[in-house]
Amino acid sequence: MANALGFGILGAGMIAPFHAKSVKASQGGRLVAFCDMAKDRVEKISAEYDVKAYTLLDDMLKDPEVHVVNVCLPNHLHHAAVIKCAAAGRHVLTEKPPAMTLRETDDMIAACRRANVKFGCTVQCRVREAIQAIRTAIAQGRFGKLLHADAYMKWFRSVEYYHSEAWRSSRKSGAGVTVQHAFHYVDLLQYLMGPAKRVQARMDNLAHPDVRLEDTLLAFVDFQNGAQGVVQASTALWPGTDIRIEVNGVDGTAIVVGERMTTWKFREDRPEDEAIRRLGDAAQATGASSPTALGFADHGVVVQDMIDAVNTNREVVIPVSSVRPTLEMVLAMYQSAAKRQPVDLPVIDDDSIWEM
Repeated sequence: MANALGFGILGAGMIAPFHAKSVKASQGGRLVAFCDMAKDRVEKISAEYDVKAYTLLDDMLKDPEVHVVNVCLPNHLHHAAVIKCAAAGRHVLTEKPPAMTLRETDDMIAACRRANVKFGCTVQCRVREAIQAIRTAIAQGRFGKLLHADAYMKWFRSVEYYHSEAWRSSRKSGAGVTVQHAFHYVDLLQYLMGPAKRVQARMDNLAHPDVRLEDTLLAFVDFQNGAQGVVQASTALWPGTDIRIEVNGVDGTAIVVGERMTTWKFREDRPEDEAIRRLGDAAQATGASSPTALGFADHGVVVQDMIDAVNTNREVVIPVSSVRPTLEMVLAMYQSAAKRQPVDLPVIDDDSIWEM
C-alpha cells in the first residue's frame, strides 16, 4: 500500500492480535512487524500475519517502514519502551495504564512532545457510541446538576489466567484488578465527570489466594464537580457479567451495560433520544468471562485515529495527557487502601503501594 503508515507492534501477548487486526482493517495503515523477546512467540504471530519479526526493539526502530509503535508490553515496561520510540522519532500508541507512576507518565509525555511525535493511549472504551452520547449530553447540560457516576465491573478470571505469564501475578508489574482491568472503567468516569477530589478504597483478594495482588476493589469517589461515585471491580465473581456505567443527574439518568445503552431518560425528551436508546450491540462481548472475549472495533477506532492524526498533523483522540488524571485516581485508590483512610488528590507517587 503506497504511502501507508507502517505499524510495528511491541509485545506478542494476549492483546497484540487486537492491535494487529485493527491495523489490517484500517484505511491508510499497514502492519509491518511484531517485536517480542520471546523468539518462538514473535515468529509464530509474525508468520500468522505475514510480517517481519524482531526480538529487539532497537532493531525494529531501525526499520524505516515502521512509523508507529503500538506498545503492548506488561504495564511496568511501557515507560522505557515509549522513551526509546520517541527518541527514534516514532509515533506511539500505548496500552493502558500509560505507566505505573505519574513521574514516568510525565516523562513520556514530555519526551514525545520534544520529539514532535503523536502519543496516544488505548483506553478505547471512550469511543463507544453510548459513552459518546453521555458525554455530549453532559456537555449540553441535559443531566442538570450531576449527582452520581458509578462503574461496576463484576468479572471472572481463573487462577490459570494469573499464572499464564509471570507479570500477571505481580502487583509491581501492574497486574492488580484496579490498575489492570478496572482502569478502563475508572477512565470512563474520569472522562465523563472530570478529575476526582477524594477517594476512599478497599482492596481484597477474594478468590485467588495464591496470587499476591488484589482481585477485588471497592472505592468511593468525590469528584471535583461535586458529584459522588462508586467503583466496584472484581475478577473473582464467576461467571462474570458485563460492565455497567451509570450517570445520574437532577434531570436525567443514563446506564450503559457492556457497550449497550440500557437506560436513557431525561425530564425533557428530544427527537434524537429514541435512536440513542438503541445504541450498542447487546451481543458484543466485553471481556467479562475471558480476556479475549471482546471485539476489536474500539481498538480499530483508536488506530484509525492515529493514522488520520499523523496525516493531518492534529492531536490524537485519546492523548496520554488526558489519561493522566485516571492514573492519578487509580494511584489514590491504592494509597487509600494501603493507609486505610481517604486520600485527597492530587497525590504524589508512592512506590510502597505495590507491596502486598
